[in-house]
Amino acid sequence: MIGAVLAGGRGRRFGGDKLLFRIDGKPLIAYAIESLEAAREIDEVVIVASPKNAGNMEKLGYEVIVDGLMVGPIGGIYTALSLGDAFVVAGDMPLIVTEFVDYIISEFRKSGKAVCVPRWSNGYLEPLHATYSAEFRKILEEQITSGDYMIRKAIERINTCYLPIEELPERWRESFFNVNRKEDLRKFPKPSF
Repeated sequence: MIGAVLAGGRGRRFGGDKLLFRIDGKPLIAYAIESLEAAREIDEVVIVASPKNAGNMEKLGYEVIVDGLMVGPIGGIYTALSLGDAFVVAGDMPLIVTEFVDYIISEFRKSGKAVCVPRWSNGYLEPLHATYSAEFRKILEEQITSGDYMIRKAIERINTCYLPIEELPERWRESFFNVNRKEDLRKFPKPSF
């Protein structure tokens, strides 16, 4: 199982490359990487980067695969799945709960389905904290080719394992926190891995 950290965003709302913004002496993206590295169910962590920021990401010492599609998260997931099954997160998610990662991957394996994604009771999905099978790449390719870049639509096209978030431990929800603006850093407590 690959742990794929998406690092393709431009950071417009943040006002620069937020993933390399240092918090307590390390880049923001390092928190997501460390959480995935600590997960028992993940064998290898890779960074999926845009052509523009691949060089900067390589300095972190992890394998970097370049998403040349530049069509948003759907392209990053598509690129990650070229390596096999993957648990995918965004690089701006510093509070990922390792126990939750292991749980999702375990449920994915038990379900035998192409995707395992957390879902809120209102139907909202957390596609950047989910597990995808390598076979799902074909569905993504069809959708990208058609010009539709909404990952949710691709997920809804197939037999998916949905995990009802409200039925899971409440403390796991901090996993979904992401940094969009500098003000969000005020809400960012020191991670407790």
